[in-house]
Amino acid sequence: MKTALLLGGTRFFGKRLVELLLEEGIQVTIATRGITSDSFGDRVNRLIVDRESYDSLLQAVANSEWDVVYDNICYSPLDAWHACEVFAGKVKRYINTSSMSVYELSPHEHHELEIDPATVPIRMGGRADFDYGTGKKLAEAVFAQKATFPVCSVRFSFVVGTDDYTRRLEFHIDRMRQGTTIGIPSMDAKINFISSDEAATLLCWLKDQSLTGPLNACSTGSISLSEIISLMEQGVGKTAIIEHNTDDINMSPYGVGQSFYMSNSKGVRAGFDFTQLNSWFPDLISYLYSDV
Repeated sequence: MKTALLLGGTRFFGKRLVELLLEEGIQVTIATRGITSDSFGDRVNRLIVDRESYDSLLQAVANSEWDVVYDNICYSPLDAWHACEVFAGKVKRYINTSSMSVYELSPHEHHELEIDPATVPIRMGGRADFDYGTGKKLAEAVFAQKATFPVCSVRFSFVVGTDDYTRRLEFHIDRMRQGTTIGIPSMDAKINFISSDEAATLLCWLKDQSLTGPLNACSTGSISLSEIISLMEQGVGKTAIIEHNTDDINMSPYGVGQSFYMSNSKGVRAGFDFTQLNSWFPDLISYLYSDV
């Protein structure tokens, strides 16, 4: 029986990933702080771990080996270095959940080798020492340059779904209904998304692939902020109050100053069948404004 270890991330698309792995008959172990309950019952094994502590991680995985490890809570180069040390000789394949935040805002779609982790100078530090995007970028660099096992770092775009506990899309719908301000610096900015189901499907698929290095993960296509707001306005029946400059509390979670989107061509060439964004995103918006 194949084995998989998940470090954190058992909410949202991580929960769906566990279900997919179990459906394939894989023996799943989840390693978390043990604070948040889950719905897996006795179908999974559990470990308690402090991901930012080398000693805790070492103790948790001692004398164990896995076919694949999914690291959903690696936020810094120090986290990555701990993993390189602890999992040496213990894992056949390592999948690091990274982020499109490694890129800068740009009018052009991003491709993986714009930020090549094999050439990024390593600066060591913990999660508190870097902003989110820098921490993820440096974690990728450590894996690419120091790991003795194959690593794929998956750069997810904005992940959304009916199970998104952050309610980032609902933020806009709520404010339209309340008649309160939504801060969006550029309505023309284009972004892209991936559904939580597709994110889980991709991660499950990757366990059987030989892909290494960075991999952009998004549905095919992009959408402007103005198009997103228009979809919501049609459903809610109200016009959004948009301000380009506002305080943080009113700022859209997707309030970027210019376009921020990626190409998924590397994954497509490798054989993953990404969905078209326009095939599901409008339906998700419809579900959300009907449910809010």
